[in-house]
Amino acid sequence: MELSGMEVSMKLTKEQVATYTTALVQHTPNGVLLVDKKAQICFVNPAFLTMFRCSDQEVLGRPAREFIRSDCFERAMAGGNSLMVKEGISEYEISYRASIFPLEGEDFYCGIFIDISEEEKARKDFLDLKAQTLKRAQEVISRQMQAAQEIANLLGETTAETKVLLMKLMSLYQEEGQ
Repeated sequence: MELSGMEVSMKLTKEQVATYTTALVQHTPNGVLLVDKKAQICFVNPAFLTMFRCSDQEVLGRPAREFIRSDCFERAMAGGNSLMVKEGISEYEISYRASIFPLEGEDFYCGIFIDISEEEKARKDFLDLKAQTLKRAQEVISRQMQAAQEIANLLGETTAETKVLLMKLMSLYQEEGQ
């Protein structure tokens, strides 16, 4: 017999749910950040610390914007709702996508940060390759056009020389014939 998610969770004690939730937050590869109503950091998980290259002592009690280089928490709070953002921090060479949302019945906002640095690097590399390919194609077209013009000039010169020579020959034959 298959149990629904609700039935399974009802069989767990509150302590078990808290333990599992803590384990999930501590082991997720995504950064988790909790801020108070002033957007001051109250909690971060290990993935957040790794992603943003900082320690608990550096971040706790400090404004979130100092580390994530974005005012996304302030914007979410001002609107009183959830917010999805995509940001980058060039000095750390990190790009992330974040989901910012309020915790129901609390004066806290949570942010879940997904590191998309590799995706962004691959996208940038692809765009660079595309730009290089277009530049090379333009160079090849320019060289082909130049070669075609040179060939046309040579053909024009030799055609003109041939015409002059044939005209002289024709006039010589005409003079002999008279």
